[in-house]
Amino acid sequence: MWFPILFLIVGVILGLLTNITIPDQYSNYLSIAVLAALDTLFGGLRAQLENTYSHRIFLSGFFFNVSLAAFLAFLGVQLGIDLYLAAIFAFGVRLFQNLAIIRRLLLDKYANRRKKSTTF
Repeated sequence: MWFPILFLIVGVILGLLTNITIPDQYSNYLSIAVLAALDTLFGGLRAQLENTYSHRIFLSGFFFNVSLAAFLAFLGVQLGIDLYLAAIFAFGVRLFQNLAIIRRLLLDKYANRRKKSTTF
């Protein structure tokens, strides 16, 4: 369960320690890809807490979500519309839903542990 969090921390540290700049023309692609990746990460954490986690589903979901988000951004640029905003909205909603469910699952586990420790 802690591997995704560990690699997220390692990725953030590596990102802060390197001096890589992204050209402005790719900022929409990168922002939507990061949002899709975070959505998949929190979906994996949620699945782990619900005991339904699968590596295949996590990895395929990660690459599919990031690819779909980048494609929508690319298609929007080609059509001259801000289509990436639809993906940002969709992934943003899913991200907050996953975080809310993770919070509830952690609070329930904490409450169950407290209840078990006080009954002895």
